[in-house]
Amino acid sequence: MALFGPSMGLAMMGAFFVVWLVVILAFYVYFALALMSIAKKTKTKNAWLAWIPIANIYLMTQVGKVPAWWTLSVLLPIIPFIGGLALAAVMIYIWWKIAEAIHRPGWWSILLIVPIVNLVIVGIMAWGK
Repeated sequence: MALFGPSMGLAMMGAFFVVWLVVILAFYVYFALALMSIAKKTKTKNAWLAWIPIANIYLMTQVGKVPAWWTLSVLLPIIPFIGGLALAAVMIYIWWKIAEAIHRPGWWSILLIVPIVNLVIVGIMAWGK
């Protein structure tokens, strides 16, 4: 009798998937709460849009006072090679405008590229004084 059979491998993959799903959900809830708090801080209407994918990008454009059509930037990754980089640049710019809207240094948006630091920066933007 084998100690690690095919069923054990499937069980481990399933457990990994569940843990990964919980982590992703926790990040999503954190960023939605933070964006909703930032929207309320700037008195932007429809702060609840922070909970809806793609609509939260629209909310970010409203908070940062960027034209609403910038929401279409979510389509940039379909461009091979440079699409993902272009989307990252657009998101940094939008977060720069959001930081300025809440009277924080715009360069903080560049720090959003760094894992873990992005959690701290968004938290400070949302709940800091």
